[in-house]
Amino acid sequence: MKRLLILPVFILILIPSILTAQSKLWSLEECIRYAWDNNLRIKQQELAVEQSENNLLQSKLSYLPSLNASISHSMNWGRSVNMNDLQIIENQLSQNTSASASLAVTLFEGMVKNNNLKSMGVQREIARQEISRIRNDISIEIARGYLQVLLAREILNSAGASMESTKEQVERTKKFVDAGGQAYSALLEIEAQYATEQVQFTNAQNQVSSALLSLKQLLDLSSENAFDIAMPGSALTNITEFREESVEELFNSSLELPQIKGAKLNLDNSKLQLEIAKGQAYPSLTFRAGYGSYYADSREISFMDQFNENRNPSISFGINIPIFNSWRTNTGIKNARLGVRSSEISVKSGEQILYKEIQQAVNDAHSYFARYKATERNVKAMEESFRYVQQKFDLGVLNGTDYTVAKNNLFRSQSDYYQAKYQFIFQQKILDFYKGKPISL
Repeated sequence: MKRLLILPVFILILIPSILTAQSKLWSLEECIRYAWDNNLRIKQQELAVEQSENNLLQSKLSYLPSLNASISHSMNWGRSVNMNDLQIIENQLSQNTSASASLAVTLFEGMVKNNNLKSMGVQREIARQEISRIRNDISIEIARGYLQVLLAREILNSAGASMESTKEQVERTKKFVDAGGQAYSALLEIEAQYATEQVQFTNAQNQVSSALLSLKQLLDLSSENAFDIAMPGSALTNITEFREESVEELFNSSLELPQIKGAKLNLDNSKLQLEIAKGQAYPSLTFRAGYGSYYADSREISFMDQFNENRNPSISFGINIPIFNSWRTNTGIKNARLGVRSSEISVKSGEQILYKEIQQAVNDAHSYFARYKATERNVKAMEESFRYVQQKFDLGVLNGTDYTVAKNNLFRSQSDYYQAKYQFIFQQKILDFYKGKPISL
């Protein structure tokens, strides 16, 4: 009976562990796609793209004629004029009904509408490029956060393995002390080292949790969502020699990045704004057509007959010639020219910044690779040195202090190696980004 009661409790305890174990492990690519689909900055910019689409459609519709209609009905009890015979009506109710329709279209206005339509199209592309720029920034930040989790996990594994080996060493030392082969102080020193490595392991666990939380916040996941990442395979273990990268080639291949394309589109738009400002100085030609009629109850004629007799169709052409408007047109042209010059400077400035970023990225990649190779050699040397120290410590030739120093040096060299490794991997992803390759592991 007791076993039957214990079984449901055991199942309730086990279920959360099973669910956690079956929770999804996110790859870097999945993290990036999720962020693209759910990031609020991207959603905000998507609204800006929709707005630019509406503005473009409105610019196309501006070529259509404007059509208006009006109907009015008036009642007068005082003195009024009979519009049919121009007789004065005194203190008598008179009613009038009129209706009209008018159509107007601009035939020429200095190509303002054409250039405005082109400008709206360019602004739509600028909004789209901004989405691509935000996506790229998010991809880089997520890649950085993802690799930070992997780095923290590598250090945690190293700390765990070191702690386990020290625990075994504590057991061996106890046996040596009990057998009289080593002094009791050796046991105290190795136990102190074990306590230190327990703290290191706990700190490493906290670093993993902190890195996972940071990545989770980048994805805007709620705290209720279970979250963990997948460990990539050979992409992180098989690091080959670093190939020399040409700054000029990387720069040329990165000119299609959205921040550069956006700056060039802004320049195109500035030139169109200049043409629009110039167009304001040209005369405009308009065509109008109208049709109207009216009814007055002072005539003994039916409503429809009066509307038929009083119809008034009309057409007209008009030219508006700007002569002087407080210098606003000339000021607008001057400011538009300044806008073009400002956009040209922005394009050159953006290209200069990009070139310097690529220079720095290539230099950092060389530095990180050299550091990675140096730390790799250092780890191998420290591992060999520690094996030698451990053998002498087991034989009782070395004291616990020498063992502790060697163990700490090994852990420090391993931590430096992992940091250099992931710094180099991240820098490789940056160089791939400048080549136009998607960020992936």
